[in-house]
Amino acid sequence: MSSPSLPEWLPTEWVQPWLEWAKAHPSELLAGGAVVAAALLLLGLCRLRRPGHGRRLEVPVPRAADRVAAEPPGEAQREAAQTVPSAAGSAPAVEPGVAEEEPARELPAPPARLGDRLARTRAALVGRLSGLLGRKVDEELLEELEAILFTADLGVQTAESLLARVREAAEKGAADSLSQLLREAIAEKLARVEPGPPPADPSHKPHVILVLGVNGSGKTTTIGKLAARHRAAGRSVLLGAGDTFRAAAREQLQAWGERVGCEVVVGPEGGDPAAVAFDTVRAAVARGVDVALLDTAGRLQTRRPLMEELGKITRVVGRELPGAPHETLLVLDANTGQNAISQAREFTAAAGVTGLVLTKLDGSAKGGVLVGLADELGIPVRYVGVGEGPEDLRDFSAPEFVEALFES
Repeated sequence: MSSPSLPEWLPTEWVQPWLEWAKAHPSELLAGGAVVAAALLLLGLCRLRRPGHGRRLEVPVPRAADRVAAEPPGEAQREAAQTVPSAAGSAPAVEPGVAEEEPARELPAPPARLGDRLARTRAALVGRLSGLLGRKVDEELLEELEAILFTADLGVQTAESLLARVREAAEKGAADSLSQLLREAIAEKLARVEPGPPPADPSHKPHVILVLGVNGSGKTTTIGKLAARHRAAGRSVLLGAGDTFRAAAREQLQAWGERVGCEVVVGPEGGDPAAVAFDTVRAAVARGVDVALLDTAGRLQTRRPLMEELGKITRVVGRELPGAPHETLLVLDANTGQNAISQAREFTAAAGVTGLVLTKLDGSAKGGVLVGLADELGIPVRYVGVGEGPEDLRDFSAPEFVEALFES
C-alpha cells in the first residue's frame, strides 16, 4: 500500500506514525472503522426517536381554573376569606385562546319562613294559650290569661289593654274564640306601626340614614345589611364609621364595605363622631352618592351626656345638608324585652327616631315586645332581623308577623 499524499498544512511528524501503524495492522483498522460506523448509526436513530425531532409534541394546556385551584392562596386572600366571606366570588382569569367551561350556577337558597324564625316567641306567647282554648271565659280563665300576658314581654300597658279587650268581649257574649280575639287585637296594634313603602328611588341625593342603638344591639351589622340591600337595588352607598370608641368598630364596618362594594369614611380613634358624620355627608354630596349610612357609638339610654351627643350629630348633619338625616333608625335587640321600650323612649327624645329595627328575633322568646312598642310608642317598625345573612333583614309587615305568630 503506497503512502497517501498529505496536505502541506498538516505536519508530517503528527500523522506519519499513525499511517505506519495502519499499514502494519489493516485488520484492526477495518474492525475499528466498523465499530465507529455502528456507533454513529445508533446515535442517529436515537436522535430521530426523541420528542420534538421530526414531529410536533402536543402538550395539553391547563385550564385557568385548574391553575387557580392548584395554586395555594396568598396571604392577602387568606386574610380576606377569614374576615368576611365575599358575597359573590370572582371568576378566574382565562387566557386568550383557551376555552373555559361555564361553571355551574349555584341557586340562592330560598328565604326561611318567618313562622320558623318566630318559633320561640310563638311558644312563649301563643303556645301558652293552648291550655285556655275551648274553655268558658270566666274569672278563673281571665286570671290565668292575665298571668300569661304579663310574662310575655308585652308590657304592662299592652297586657292590660288586651285583657280588657277579652273581658269586654266576654261580657257581651262574644268571646267564643280566645285565640281569634287576641289575634285581632294584636293585629290592630301592629297595624299602627306598619311603615309605608321605603323610598325605591330617593328624590334627594344623598338619602342620609342615621343609625342608633345600645352596645350589642346589632347596630353595625344592621348597617352592613342595609348597605347590601341598597347595593342590590343598584344604588351607590357611602358608609360613615361614626363609632370611634369601640375597638374594631371601624374595621367591622370596613369589612362590610368591602363585602358589599362601597367606600367607608373613617376618622381617628376616639375622635369626634359628629365630625365623621359631617365628612361623610359632605363626601356623599360631592360624589353624588345615593345613600349615606351613618354609624354611631353604642350608648346606654341612661347616659345623658352621650344621648346629648346624638343631638349634636343630628344638628351638624342638618347644617351640611338641609333636611338630613332623612331617616333615624333605632336598632333594638329583641332579647332585652321590656328594656327595649325604655330605650326607644329615651332615644326618640334625644334624636327624633323615625323608625325601629328589631333584631335577633330568631333566637329570642321575647319578640312580644314588638307589640308593646307598637302600643306604647307607635313608632314605625321598618325592619325585623331574623338571621345572620343580609337577606334576613326583612321589611316589617304587620299581617305577615301576626300570621307567623298565630300559625298552628
